[in-house]
Amino acid sequence: MKTRMKTKDLTIAALLIAIGILIPMVSPFKIILEPASFTLASHVATMIAMFISPGIAVAVAFGTAVGFMLGGFPLVVTLRAATHMIFSYFGAKYIQKKPELAKGGKQTLLFSLVLGVLHATCEVIVVTLFYFAGNLTTAYYDKGLLTSVMLLIGVGTVIHSMVDFWLAQVVWKVVGKSAAPARSL
Repeated sequence: MKTRMKTKDLTIAALLIAIGILIPMVSPFKIILEPASFTLASHVATMIAMFISPGIAVAVAFGTAVGFMLGGFPLVVTLRAATHMIFSYFGAKYIQKKPELAKGGKQTLLFSLVLGVLHATCEVIVVTLFYFAGNLTTAYYDKGLLTSVMLLIGVGTVIHSMVDFWLAQVVWKVVGKSAAPARSL
């Protein structure tokens, strides 16, 4: 039975990684606010994994970051994706304690906001390091640190994260019954 669960977990993680890599590459739903861009649903696979377990959430976040690297995305984008291992781990741990978050409501909205702030903080740190190292496109420097990094990446990521969490929650309500319940991996 344990081998069967491991196989199921690996299969689910692999499918979510594939979805997490594919969405940013083919999605027509991109919002471009130079110098930042946001692809609707690009975090959904990682966020669905949070409803399963912390281990699967981190594996999916890691796998999608590797996918960005192998896909030739800029290093700053790949490292932003790598930070998803942080918010997905802590989000999954919290969901394990409060599985009712999958149902929705005010508590879920507050959780989504806190998760979005953690998500944005991690990404802002990465982009700020690149900003001060002089390794970003001129559009970042034309708009300045406050607008391009703090506002577009920071606030934009909070909003993007909350929308994607809502989408993940909707998907989880439909397919979650067939996936393994939240547990530690």
